[in-house]
Amino acid sequence: MAQDQTGPLLEGFPEYVANEGKAVEIRLYEIGIIPGLLQTPGYARCLADSNVRRGAITPERADRRVKFIGQRQDVLDRRNRPMRLIVMDESCIRREVGGPQVMAEQLDRLLDVAEQPNTVMQIAPFTRGEQRALDLPLNLLTLPDMSVLAYAESQIRGHMERHTGSVLGLLTAYHHLQAEALPHAASVAMIQEARKAYP
Repeated sequence: MAQDQTGPLLEGFPEYVANEGKAVEIRLYEIGIIPGLLQTPGYARCLADSNVRRGAITPERADRRVKFIGQRQDVLDRRNRPMRLIVMDESCIRREVGGPQVMAEQLDRLLDVAEQPNTVMQIAPFTRGEQRALDLPLNLLTLPDMSVLAYAESQIRGHMERHTGSVLGLLTAYHHLQAEALPHAASVAMIQEARKAYP
């Protein structure tokens, strides 16, 4: 595993983050949790603290992990912001993390992000079932020279893909996923509906 300010990172992730800060377009697909680039500090903290309670990481590494997520978000808050195409499985907004207050803040954050002109946010609803084009999270970066990099990870390893043929196959799957997901407006409406569950 690579070493970074957050401690050991999955292979490929440091290179991914370095390119993320230069990207002109970021495509994300996530299952189960809100993507790191959209997490509130409270949400990120709850996930990190849960890892501490399980003994997976130290409290110090949890602190670094939460800080690192904030730094990644800050890097993208620049004059020429990248276009963000975000698809989240419905489980991301339905799975409660940290209790009602944390979830309320997190869903509010998603709604704020969805209003930004450089963002298209879509929910892949449970009703798509086996028709969902991707079964694992995926990140795709378009760099200034229009080359595309892909990053995906499992529980134990990450992989940065640069080979054009492989990346194009993932890009095609992502396009199918977008076509099958709810449109932006309907996705925002679903997030608003989920938000009503929290005071």
